[in-house]
Amino acid sequence: MTVTIYHNPRCSKSRATLEMLQERGEEIDIVEYLQTPFTADQLRDLLAKLGLAPGEVIRKGEAVFKELGLGEAGVTDDQLIDAMAANPILVERPIVVNGGKAAIGRPIENVVKIL
Repeated sequence: MTVTIYHNPRCSKSRATLEMLQERGEEIDIVEYLQTPFTADQLRDLLAKLGLAPGEVIRKGEAVFKELGLGEAGVTDDQLIDAMAANPILVERPIVVNGGKAAIGRPIENVVKIL
């Protein structure tokens, strides 16, 4: 079965996760999500597989998070999802999907559990 990694090659954690998958001999579909951003529906599907809420996978330290006021009271999950679809840098990385399961590779051991 092919695993999919939503990868940012500039991120050391993402590179380390990809390397681990390669060392294990996994068949890998690499999606550079900054080049091929998620749709809102893809994000909803990923969140369901992760078992996480949008606020748990959004990168709060990114400048665009603050610029868009995403940390303010009253921001809905749909607004967070739309913001991540429009600004993929906001999505925590890497995310690895294996069938109906997904994990964020922080720490990398999270990914090993779904393989």
